[in-house]
Amino acid sequence: MAPAPPPAASFSPSEVQRRLAAGACWVRRGARLYDLTSFVQHHPGGEQLLRARAGQDISADLDGPPHRHSANARRWLEEYYVGELQGDPQDLTESEAVATEEPQKTDPAIEPRLKEVDWDKDLVDWQKPLLWQVGHLGEKYDEWVHQPVTRPIRLFYSDFVEALSKTAWYSVPIIWVPLALYLSWSYYHTLAQGNVRLFTTFTTEYSVQVPGSVFPVLFVLGMFLWSFLEYVIHRFLFHMKPPSNSFYLITLHFLVHGQHHKAPFDGSRLVFPPVPASLVIAFIYACLRLLLPAAVGGTVFAGGLLGYVLYDMTHYYLHFGSPHKGSYLYSMKTYHVKHHFAHQRSGFGISSKLWDYFFHTLILEEPDPKTQ
Repeated sequence: MAPAPPPAASFSPSEVQRRLAAGACWVRRGARLYDLTSFVQHHPGGEQLLRARAGQDISADLDGPPHRHSANARRWLEEYYVGELQGDPQDLTESEAVATEEPQKTDPAIEPRLKEVDWDKDLVDWQKPLLWQVGHLGEKYDEWVHQPVTRPIRLFYSDFVEALSKTAWYSVPIIWVPLALYLSWSYYHTLAQGNVRLFTTFTTEYSVQVPGSVFPVLFVLGMFLWSFLEYVIHRFLFHMKPPSNSFYLITLHFLVHGQHHKAPFDGSRLVFPPVPASLVIAFIYACLRLLLPAAVGGTVFAGGLLGYVLYDMTHYYLHFGSPHKGSYLYSMKTYHVKHHFAHQRSGFGISSKLWDYFFHTLILEEPDPKTQ
C-alpha cells in the first residue's frame, strides 16, 4: 500500500499577514494558499498585476465570469500550493482591513472597480469604452499599454460593434478550415489536368507547365510565406510605436493589438474576429490571383490560410494551454510570456522562432530556468 501523502501545512491569518508584509505574494482560493512570489520575481511585467491581488481570495476570478477559460489557470496555480488557511478565512479578510487605513471593497467580476476615476494613476475611465480614450494618452500611452490588467475591457459604445470585436477560439477553424480544404481540393484537380502554365503573361515560348505533383510544394510554400507574414505583421504593425502626438495612430494601435497587451487574459480577443479577418484574407487572395495563375495562387493561398489557422490556435493555446514541460509548445509558451511581460520589443514569433533568429529579435535565454 502506498504511503499516505503528508498532511498539508496550515497557516494562521496572522502568519499570512506577516509574510505579505515581508514582501511575499500569497493568494488564496477559499482556504487553499498559494505562494506566487517566485513567479512574480521572474516575470517583472506581471508584478503589478499580481501584487494587487496579494492576500486576496481569487476564486471568483477563476470560477466565474469574465474568465471562462480558467481550468488551465487552476492547474497552473496548484504548482504554487503551500498549505491551508487555518480557521475562518474571514479572519484574514478582517486582518487585511486592520492592516490598511481603509478596507478595500472589490467587485470580483471587475477588479478593482473604482468609485471615482483616478486620472493620475489609471489615466483612463475603466467604466467607459477605452478606444476613444487612449488617443489622448500621448507620450504616456506606450508605457501604459504594456502594464497588463486582469479586468475586462470594453472598446466600443455600440453593443453590436463590441460583439464583432470578440470571438470564440473555435470560430477560427470552423470558418476557415473548410474553405482551405475546398480550395485545396479544387485547385489540385485544376493542376492535375496539366493545363496550368507559369509566365504566360510575359511569354508563351518560355512558359513553364505546372504539374499536379507540385501541389504539395505550393501548399507548403503558402504556409511558409504565412509564417513570414505573421512575423512582419506582429513586429511592424502590431508593435509599431505610434507618435505621441497622433490621436488616430494611437487609437489604431490599441484597436489592432494594444488592447491584447493591456488585457492579455481576455480569451474573447485572442484570435482574429471573422469580420475583419475576412477583409484581410480577401485582399491577400486578390493579390495572389493578380500575380499568379489562379490554380498556383489559389494553392499558395490555401496553404497560407491553414498556416493562419494554426497560428491563431497556437496563440490561444500559448495563453490558456498547459503544455508538458520540455515540449515544443512549452518552450513557445515560455517565450510568449517573456514577450508579454518583459520583452515587448522582441520575440515576435508565435508559432515559431524562425524569423526571430533570422532578423536578430530573439529573446535570449535567462540564466534561471524557471521562467513559467
